[in-house]
Amino acid sequence: MAAPVAVIDIGSNSVRLVVYEALSRSPTPIFNEKVLCGLGREVATTGRLAEDAVVSALQALRRFRTLCDIMQVGNLHVLATAAARDAKNGEDFVAAAADICRAEIQILSGKREARLSAYGIIAGFHNPDGLVGDLGGGSLELIDVKKSRLSGGATFPLGGLALRDASEQSIEKAEKIVRQTLGRTDQLQCGNERPFFAVGGTWRALARLHMTQKGYPLRVMHGYKIPAREALDFCRMVHVADTEALSSIKAVSAERRPLLAYGALVLEQIILAAKPSEIVTSALGVREGLLYELLDEKTRHEDALLTAARELGYLRARWPEHGTDLIEWTDRLFHAAKIDETKDERRLRHAACYLSDVGWRAHPDYRGEQSLNIIANAAFVGIDHPGRAFLALAIFYRHEGLVDEELSPRIRELASTRMMELTRILGAALRLAFLITAGMPGVLPRVGCKVKKGRLDLELPPDLSGLGGDRLENRLTKLAKILGRSGVTMAA
Repeated sequence: MAAPVAVIDIGSNSVRLVVYEALSRSPTPIFNEKVLCGLGREVATTGRLAEDAVVSALQALRRFRTLCDIMQVGNLHVLATAAARDAKNGEDFVAAAADICRAEIQILSGKREARLSAYGIIAGFHNPDGLVGDLGGGSLELIDVKKSRLSGGATFPLGGLALRDASEQSIEKAEKIVRQTLGRTDQLQCGNERPFFAVGGTWRALARLHMTQKGYPLRVMHGYKIPAREALDFCRMVHVADTEALSSIKAVSAERRPLLAYGALVLEQIILAAKPSEIVTSALGVREGLLYELLDEKTRHEDALLTAARELGYLRARWPEHGTDLIEWTDRLFHAAKIDETKDERRLRHAACYLSDVGWRAHPDYRGEQSLNIIANAAFVGIDHPGRAFLALAIFYRHEGLVDEELSPRIRELASTRMMELTRILGAALRLAFLITAGMPGVLPRVGCKVKKGRLDLELPPDLSGLGGDRLENRLTKLAKILGRSGVTMAA
């Protein structure tokens, strides 16, 4: 088994350790801790890292190094960003930090930080196409991404701490600084009518506040989308209001609140200048971008969602190989039924097959509900929120049948009418398949399923003819009705 890999990110506001299970296309965090040290809070005016912040950061690094030893981390990567690279005493701090971490510290240039942020977006989204913005405590990085291609890349001294310091904690002065700084860049011009991928803790805090105020049905930050017009109004409200008086402010940690207004101000100016279609929140950034960069070319091209779904199925399903059988069998069924899937719909169906048995250990009365919650809130990447709803609903229907009484209507709001139709077809198909196989691999490749002359035919080999009966016929009939077929035939 591969040893865990860890990344320590020494940022201008926080110092964070994330330990991942292994280096893979969809790395799973097994430990995550941050300390808000505020290293960059005085760099804009004094040019130096604050002494108390240095003490706090070095103390955090001692703890993180010890934790890495306890967890038997194989490779530790340490990154330092704007505060460490810009401060006059940054070199001394980095030397002390390297001794504590017993590792080389990479001081990222602004351009490299932008590149790693973009790699984080490529790692976390399926075929991303938009402008990436990474707002830290000391700087803002902007870079364009289209699938796996990057272009441009610029850095600006507009991080929350730096902006608060340079403006002497005046929102009016900060607004002028942001407008003048961003008004001189062409980097924003490529964002017109494309998604803007927002990276960084302050922007995630803004998204969480928005999500809580709306009563959104999921708590997953990654992939949360806000239409640009709505985001603009929300940012204006946040940056002019008393932060502590905002509705649902308790959703944001007390340490993050002082920088909310500055983060909102920067995002507001980006929306005005770039005119994006929507704001998409990313939970992945520089750290995950570094891990993506370390992958070989073949692994980079793997599908992050399918990798994660396959791994979760391997950990939780009775017989993980059954998921592969389901993919091949539903491929045949959907082709026979002439269901015209898009590529994205097909990959969601394949992911659902891998995940179809993750709830089997739950009490039978709660398997549907538990599977829905596990899947809807799983640490998946490479999937949007409607896609999460698709996966969760399909497996819910696989356990509960095609009934909605026990299902929260909020989760259905995330799925389109088309996706709801496909989840019901897939759920009915999975119910039929599991009744034939009992979750065992090697059975479905021998079972035929054909659609002809308005009928759905299920063909069982002679040695499996004993599986027939009223229960199997009832499930076959329900699947046929959803497919618009009027009759069924079971042949052995």
